[in-house]
Amino acid sequence: MCRYPCPKVLLIALCCLLASGCSSLSTSPDYLAQADSDRQNLVSWSELDAGSETAYLDDLVNSDDLSALIAEAREANPDLGQTLLSLEILRAQYRATQADQLPEVEAGFGANKTEDIDTSYTGSISVSWELDLWAKISDEASAAASDVAEQLALYQAARDTLAAEVMQGWLKLVNLNRSVAIAEQRVELLEKNEQWILQRYRSGLGDLEDLDSAQSSAASARASLFATQESLQQQQRALNLLLGQSHGSTAIATDYPQVLLPLADLADQTLQRRPDLKAAYLAIEASDFRTSVAYKEMLPSISLGAALSDTGTSPGEALLKNPVWSLLGQLTAPLFRGGELEANAEVAELSTARSYQAYRETLLNAVQEVENAIGQESSLAKQQQQIDSALLSARRNYQQYQQKYRNGLVSVLDLLEVQRQTFDLESQLNDLIYQRLSNRITLGLALGLGIKETDQS
Repeated sequence: MCRYPCPKVLLIALCCLLASGCSSLSTSPDYLAQADSDRQNLVSWSELDAGSETAYLDDLVNSDDLSALIAEAREANPDLGQTLLSLEILRAQYRATQADQLPEVEAGFGANKTEDIDTSYTGSISVSWELDLWAKISDEASAAASDVAEQLALYQAARDTLAAEVMQGWLKLVNLNRSVAIAEQRVELLEKNEQWILQRYRSGLGDLEDLDSAQSSAASARASLFATQESLQQQQRALNLLLGQSHGSTAIATDYPQVLLPLADLADQTLQRRPDLKAAYLAIEASDFRTSVAYKEMLPSISLGAALSDTGTSPGEALLKNPVWSLLGQLTAPLFRGGELEANAEVAELSTARSYQAYRETLLNAVQEVENAIGQESSLAKQQQQIDSALLSARRNYQQYQQKYRNGLVSVLDLLEVQRQTFDLESQLNDLIYQRLSNRITLGLALGLGIKETDQS
């Protein structure tokens, strides 16, 4: 015979189950606090000379043609489209998770026909609701919301990266177009040398070795020109891929546009803008919520149910004209699952720790990217200055060697070598300018500069 009234028994049982469940609750470190501390403890960078207070990546280059290409890529790039669809899937899953916090209502209607007995009809409405006693369902919804926010940050990162790739691809087109022009000038000059030396040879003023050297240099230059022209076509195809089209031709500027140098501010303030770092932080948050859910699975749960039902000889009589109602309250708690719940909680806790390590990796990579880009800007500026000086000297030297060759003071091999050095320096300077401008876009991306337009859908 029961010593206590039934409500007291339920209360005592609930307390015992709660105590056993609470004994297994998580005591893991606060990884979110650790992540905040890691970011704030970064060493500040020194500001770059002549840096500009640009807030957006597409502010670094002022070009309407480039802005149109970025917009085209955002609309048609298939990889970005997949990232957006992943975001929409998570949004739908989040809405499904939110529904778990609301009562479930079901309606039923049936008919039963037995021999020699009139048809009977049954109608019912039932309502069931699990009380979110420990905020477990709320934590599940919060985890799903963090998943959506993480994917949104990843989508922003994909958009920013795509814009940077389009900008750099467009600059590479300019670089290769200028390389083709330099190669064409080289071929034109060497072919003129070849014709001039041929005329001298026919006039008895030169020897066959000079002619062979000139022809060899001209043929080698033509081969390099063909290779550069093909590189230009391949770069156009690569840009078309970013634009989401199978073919097309982009208008190529004859000279490089001005590309501003972004300003590297304090490390903590700068890296807060990086969407990939935001995504990594939100991944820790989602894992933390799921760890809480995993431990709360060990606690008891209470569900309530209510039902209305009616039976009649016609459909109208079965539509709850005189229904019978019932109420049900149920307390359930796991007693023995073979260690499954504890293992699930441990997996969730380890997943949170792994998310924190992934955040640290993203943070360290971000710091390295910024420092590399800052160092590269300084190095390329010094290299460009030296090549500018070397090219100026080489051009003067080339003019002097031309005169010396006409006067018979130097051989054709000496002249061709000076020509080669001059054109090599022009090509080297062209590549340095491109690398420096492209690196500024890399620095802007590393600093978290996004593009102006944002998707508000």
